[in-house]
Amino acid sequence: MMRALHRWPGLVAALLLIVLSLSGAVLSLFPAAERLTSPQAAATLSVADLAARIEALHPQVEQIRRSPSGRITAYWFEDGAPRAAIIDPATGQGIAAADPNLFQRWLTNLHRSLFLGDGGRMAMAAGAAAMLVLALSGAGLVARRAGGWRRWFAPLRGPLAGRLHVEIARVAVVGLFLSSATALWMTASTFDLLPDRPISPAFLNEASGQTGASVAAMDRLKQTSVAELRSLSFPDLGDVTDSFTLKTDRGTGYLDQGTGAVLAWSDLTGWQRISETIYMLHTGQGAVALGLFLGLMALGVPAMAGTGFALWLAGRRGRPRIRGNVAAGHAETILLVGSEGGSTWGFAATLHAALSAAGQTVHAAQMSAFDPARYRQARRILILAATYGDGDAPASARGFLDRLRALPTAPSVPLAMLGFGDRGFAAYCAFAQAVAEMAAAKGWHQLIPFDTVDRQSPQDFVRWGCTLGAAMDIDLVLEHQPVLPTALSLTLVSRRDYGADVQAPTAILRFALPAIPLWRRLVRHGFGRFRAGDLLGILPAGATVPRFYSLASDRRDGFVEIVVKKHPGGLCSSQLFALEPGGTINTFLRRNPGFYPGRGPAPLILIGAGTGIGPLAGFVRANTGHRPIHLFFGMRHPDSDLLYGEELSDWQREGRLRRLVPACSRGRMPRYVQDALREEAAGITRLIARGARIMVCGGRDMAAGVSAALTDILAPAGLTPALLKAQGRYVEDVY
Repeated sequence: MMRALHRWPGLVAALLLIVLSLSGAVLSLFPAAERLTSPQAAATLSVADLAARIEALHPQVEQIRRSPSGRITAYWFEDGAPRAAIIDPATGQGIAAADPNLFQRWLTNLHRSLFLGDGGRMAMAAGAAAMLVLALSGAGLVARRAGGWRRWFAPLRGPLAGRLHVEIARVAVVGLFLSSATALWMTASTFDLLPDRPISPAFLNEASGQTGASVAAMDRLKQTSVAELRSLSFPDLGDVTDSFTLKTDRGTGYLDQGTGAVLAWSDLTGWQRISETIYMLHTGQGAVALGLFLGLMALGVPAMAGTGFALWLAGRRGRPRIRGNVAAGHAETILLVGSEGGSTWGFAATLHAALSAAGQTVHAAQMSAFDPARYRQARRILILAATYGDGDAPASARGFLDRLRALPTAPSVPLAMLGFGDRGFAAYCAFAQAVAEMAAAKGWHQLIPFDTVDRQSPQDFVRWGCTLGAAMDIDLVLEHQPVLPTALSLTLVSRRDYGADVQAPTAILRFALPAIPLWRRLVRHGFGRFRAGDLLGILPAGATVPRFYSLASDRRDGFVEIVVKKHPGGLCSSQLFALEPGGTINTFLRRNPGFYPGRGPAPLILIGAGTGIGPLAGFVRANTGHRPIHLFFGMRHPDSDLLYGEELSDWQREGRLRRLVPACSRGRMPRYVQDALREEAAGITRLIARGARIMVCGGRDMAAGVSAALTDILAPAGLTPALLKAQGRYVEDVY
C-alpha cells in the first residue's frame, strides 16, 4: 500500500512537482541576495530616529517599509512624481533604486499559480499535497529499506538508480515535508479557510485634531526598534483626521499626527503569528539559512523524479513477457513470481521456457494472483520469490501470505519454493523463508526442499533446476542468460601459481588496466572506477552464463587482479589457467557495494580461506590510513598455498595489516580458520566491543563454520552474527 501511495502521486504529478521545486529553489536565492546587499540597521536604532533621518531628506515621505531581510525602502513624492529608494538606515539616504525585480515577480507568479489565477493556485496546492504524500510515504519506505528508523543512514546495496533515489531522499525528505506542508497552509490562508485575517485595531483615544508633531519626539516610535518594524505610513498633513499607521512584529496601530499618542492598537492574533511563521518557513524571508536549505532540498525533486522514473521503467520492463502462457485452469504447472525490480521474472521466463520445452503446460502469474480454486488441472505449484527491504513482500507478492493464511486447508498439489536475495543483507530471502515456513505449518507437501539463489547466480539456479527436474522425472536444464554488459578485453601481464603440491592449483592473475575513454574515467563508469570486492565477470568460450571472481585490486592500483582456483572440469577456471602473459580474456564489471570495508577508524576483522583471500588482500593493500586490520586466513600448507605471502609480510611492516593469523589444515598442527577464531576469542570480543566490522569471503562451508564459531564467541557478550549483520557489521561474500 505504501509503495503504491508513493509511486502514483510521483508519476502523475512529476512535471508539476519539477516546476514547483525548481522555481522554489531559485526563489530561495532572492532573500539571501537581498540580505547580502542591504545595509542593516543598528540594533539600538529606533523607528523615530530612522523616520527623522528620512523625513529630513525627503519631506514628502509617504511610507517606510522594512522587509524580513532587513532592507529598508522609502516612498515619497518629489516635484509631483512618486519616488522610491533603498535606504541606508545609518544616514537615511537612498543608495539604490527600489525598482521591482521583474524576473522575481514572474517566477513568483509561476510558482504560486502557473499564471492561471485561482485555478493555478489550486493546481499548485494539489502539487504540494502530492509532494507531502511522497515525503511521508518516502520516509516510511526509506526506513523500511534501511531496517528501521534508527538505521536511517545505514549503507545501501542494489542498483545505482535505487541507491541514488534513497540517498537523496534521506537528506531531502525533511525539507520537502516542510515546504509542502507550509505551502498547503498558505493556500488555505489565501482562500480564507483559516481565521488568520487582520482585525481592526481597537480605538483607545480620540484624535487631537492637531498636526505637525515631530516623528523624532513620538514616544511609541522611540520605543520601537527598527528590527521589529514592518512599515510606517505617514498621514496627509491636510487631513486632521488622518494618522500615522505603524505595523510591527507585535501588531498594528494608529498614532495621532499632532501628539504621537496611540489612538488604536491591535496585537497579532495567535493564528496570525502561526501563519507568519509558516510564511517564513516556506519562503525563507527572515531566515536566510533556512530558505537556502529548503531551496537546496527542492533540487532533490527533479533528481528523485529521474531516478524514480528509472526504477518504475525498470519494473515495467521486468514484467512478464512469457510466450505460450497457458490459462490457469488448464496448466499442469503453476508458476508464481514475487518480484520487486523485475529481475526474478527473467528467471521465471527461463523456467517457463524449459518446462514448456519438456512438454509441460505452464501458467505464470504474480504471487498476488494466488487462487488455488482456479488451478483445476495443476499437478504442482512453483514459487520464485524475492524479498523487499527488511524481509517484506515484493511488489508482485502483496497479499500472498494473507491469502495462504486464510485457506482452510493447504492446496492438494505439492509446492517447490525458491528464494532470491543477497547474502550481504541481514534479511536474506526472509520473505521466501516466511512463505516456506507458513506452507509447512499449513501442511503443504513439499515437492523439493526450500532453496535459495544468491545475487541472481545462474549457477544456483541451474543446481535448483536439476533437483526440480529429478523430482518431476524430466530432464530440466535451466540456462538463464541475463543481459550482460559490454565486455572489454583484458591482457594478462603476470601470474603466480600456488597449491600444486597440495592438489589445489591456484593462481593470482594480474591484468593490465584497459584503456578507458576520458568520459568514462570522469564519470567513473565501468573500468573507469572499481574497488577491491567488486566482481569481474567472465564469459568463457562455450558457456552461456558468466562466472564471477572477486577483485583483489582497486582502480588506483593500476591493474586488475583476481585469484582463481582450478576446478576439475571447470570450464572458466581451465581457460584462465591456460592463459600466459600476453593472453587476453573478455570481461565486464559488476559492482558489489555490499562487500566494501567502509570508512572510519573502526577495526576490521577479515576472515577468508583459499581464493577468498583475493578481496581481503585488496582491502589491506588499500589501507594506507593504517586502519587496524586483523586477517584470519585459512590454507592447506604454508609452503604451498600461502597466497600473497610476501605482500602480507610487507604490509605488516608498513602498518597496513595489524595482525595475520594463519590456519593450516595440513600443517604440523592442523586447524581450520574457525579453529583460529576460537583460539582468539578474547581478542575478537574486545575488537567487536570497539565497533569492529567482520568481513568473510570464501566457500559456503567455511562461512558456515565461521558463523558457528562466532556465535559461540559472541554469546557471552549478548551478541550474535545475525545481530551484527542487522547493524551492517558482519558481511559475507560466499560461493
